[in-house]
Amino acid sequence: MAKSKIIWITGASSGIGAALALHWASAGIQLVLSGRNREQLEMVAEKCQDKGAATRIIVFDLTVPEEVADAVVSFQTEYPRLDILVNNGGISQRSMLIDTPVEVARRIMEVDFWGHVELTRQLLPFMMKTGGCNLVVISSLTGLFGFPMRSAYSAAKHALHGFFETLRLEHFKDHIYVTMVCPGMIRTNISLHALTASGSEHGLMDKGQENGVSAEKCAEIIAKAVQKNRKEVIIGKKDVIMPYLKRYVPWLFYKIAHRIDPLGDY
Repeated sequence: MAKSKIIWITGASSGIGAALALHWASAGIQLVLSGRNREQLEMVAEKCQDKGAATRIIVFDLTVPEEVADAVVSFQTEYPRLDILVNNGGISQRSMLIDTPVEVARRIMEVDFWGHVELTRQLLPFMMKTGGCNLVVISSLTGLFGFPMRSAYSAAKHALHGFFETLRLEHFKDHIYVTMVCPGMIRTNISLHALTASGSEHGLMDKGQENGVSAEKCAEIIAKAVQKNRKEVIIGKKDVIMPYLKRYVPWLFYKIAHRIDPLGDY
């Protein structure tokens, strides 16, 4: 990867976001790390600095418009451009649709969809003025098909595809590129922090997460996809076959999907 890149990563305190920060960290790279947990962000930043990267932490909550606006102003005041924006911050779900109150569904949509929309929308004029940007959007396999116990999460990820596909088509002449990333089972803590119907954290590690692709390997694949300006990349193990079955052999997709344990391995 070329030096002197300026990269802003949301959800950078752990998981895929932290792994991407560490993957890209090297001399000449300027990393802006965001999330809500300053202590964890500082730990990631220290590791990135050890690899030679310059780091800056901007703490904000994606669901609070005023904090998003302040983060954008803070970034634009300090940096001359933005080369890569990783829209990664998010929260998953482990509850049946019928049991999930609208308040919980709205919370997931606010974090996983509207937060990224507003951050990107506010940065868009700056990106256009300063020569463009590579947008990396962390979706999910469930952004490509529905899945039990993920109704709001899947809806938010589907919405990301519609929004950023439109952005890509409207702004390709402005050198604004979009890579949609669709991870399947990745070894992170996402299932631990997933919301249940009560709005509390699930607190359990799914078997699929335990046996999934490492966050480091996922970051490596994402970085290569960005370098090649790929429009979409699907990451996982055997679960990556599901979107292809959904498109080309739908009867088989549904036969398998009906038998899958949504808290297990597949």
